[in-house]
Amino acid sequence: MSANDHEHPEPTSRWRRLTHFLRHEHDHSHEETARDLGAEGIRATKISLLGLGATALLQSVLVVITGSVALLSDTIHNFTDALTAIPLWIAFALGRRPHNRRYTYGYHRAEDLAGVVIVIAIGLSAGGVAWESIRRFSEPRVLDFPGWVIAAGVIGALGNELVARYRRRVGLRIGSAALVADADHARADALTSLAVVVAGIGAVVGLQWVDPVAGLGVSVMILRLLWTSSRSMLDRLMDAIDPEVVDRIESKALETEGVEAVADIRARHQGHLLLITLCISVDPEITMAQGHEIAHEVEHGLLHEFPNAGEAVVHVDPVGDERAHNVAAHHR
Repeated sequence: MSANDHEHPEPTSRWRRLTHFLRHEHDHSHEETARDLGAEGIRATKISLLGLGATALLQSVLVVITGSVALLSDTIHNFTDALTAIPLWIAFALGRRPHNRRYTYGYHRAEDLAGVVIVIAIGLSAGGVAWESIRRFSEPRVLDFPGWVIAAGVIGALGNELVARYRRRVGLRIGSAALVADADHARADALTSLAVVVAGIGAVVGLQWVDPVAGLGVSVMILRLLWTSSRSMLDRLMDAIDPEVVDRIESKALETEGVEAVADIRARHQGHLLLITLCISVDPEITMAQGHEIAHEVEHGLLHEFPNAGEAVVHVDPVGDERAHNVAAHHR
């Protein structure tokens, strides 16, 4: 490459650096808010823990008034299940710790392990409701103060449903499958509380069999939630990714000036973070510094495209050079 060839791309290089700087300055606040999604996850677990705790406390007051064993069971169930927010809280806190030479990717995978714990808790909820419902067929119970029992069931259902919607909204926004699974767990608790409402209505009209039948119906619905949550967590553990994400990565990379082709796109989640690697092909006549700069432009664009992206590793290839990977090709 001649000296003139070196001089020719220089204005383009300067212009790219200038536009990169201006875009970076313009979007600086966006990047600051996008990076600490773990803090948003911790805040969501704290708020949901307080919400579910308040719901269970209100139910506890009505347990004292009514003396209902069914309501006591639901209240204890809600208290216990509210505590599933704690392992998720710990996982989000661990994820904010810096990586080190042992955990070179950091501790974000703890979030997925917490998600597995939550899926197990959903399964235990389904099993507990089914067991209690079957037992009540042989040992029917008469509910005292059914009106209060119905009111307590409504409180439990509304409290859990509100928490479930909040968790799901935050979980989808930050890309946390574990938080979405915890939302399904809260929804399972809402269904359990609805079974208490149905049991109270059955007691009012003198139909004691309504309680166990409603419980069995709820256990089936919780099993459906279990299937959805377990599939989502299994996909995370197996590094599955939505093909639409791969398409968006390719499109965004191709928008960058100087990128002539994109290949070998790989993406996976680690907790709520999205990790991306890809190869871009550039003009083989440009300098190494210019190729490096184009790679950084691609990385910058991807970090804006995916707010939960933890990293975007971009490998640069010379376009049309079939020998570029010959040295290591036999290892693949």
